[in-house]
Amino acid sequence: MKLETKRLILREWKRSDVGDLVEGLNHLGVSRWLAFVPHPYTTKDAEKWIEHCVANARKGKDRASYEFAIELKSERKVIGGVNLDRISRVHGTAGGGVWLNKKFQGRGYGTEAFGERIRFAFEELKLRRLENGFFKGNPASLKMQIRFGYKIEGVKRKAYRCLADGKLKDECITGLLRNEWMKTAAKNLRPKPSPSGAAHRFVT
Repeated sequence: MKLETKRLILREWKRSDVGDLVEGLNHLGVSRWLAFVPHPYTTKDAEKWIEHCVANARKGKDRASYEFAIELKSERKVIGGVNLDRISRVHGTAGGGVWLNKKFQGRGYGTEAFGERIRFAFEELKLRRLENGFFKGNPASLKMQIRFGYKIEGVKRKAYRCLADGKLKDECITGLLRNEWMKTAAKNLRPKPSPSGAAHRFVT
């Protein structure tokens, strides 16, 4: 399974990705926003995770989750991960999220990968609802999700003890319906007048 955007390739994890995975997650500025990633993050941790992903990929299209490595085309380097999990084809729902190597944040890569994940879920898997979460104090995550049409639906108080810093974290729950995403996508793709009066397209 492989998805592609202008700058990125979203693909299955490979055993050769261990070094990039350790580099990306062995940073408290990343792992403190993730529930189940320890700090420090070791080669052994990475190898165990990738073996899980390799085994999961063998399940084919009927699997309950997709774990994608985010590869930057220009450098042929894995700079993060994005996933869909808890996929229910009966209910048409899924969860999941995204993380990015600290060195590559602030350039729109996370938004680009997250947007392709949403498109894949709604257009290819034909799901109708996505649910995400983020720890309180992470406004960048909320801003990105709102851009795609997500809405805050509640707060789970002290939902997780983060493995990276040991702190209890409140989780804000967000949800996105397929029809909401379609309206947001249509709005973002609508031609807008440029300062010169000519039309241009803004693509998320």
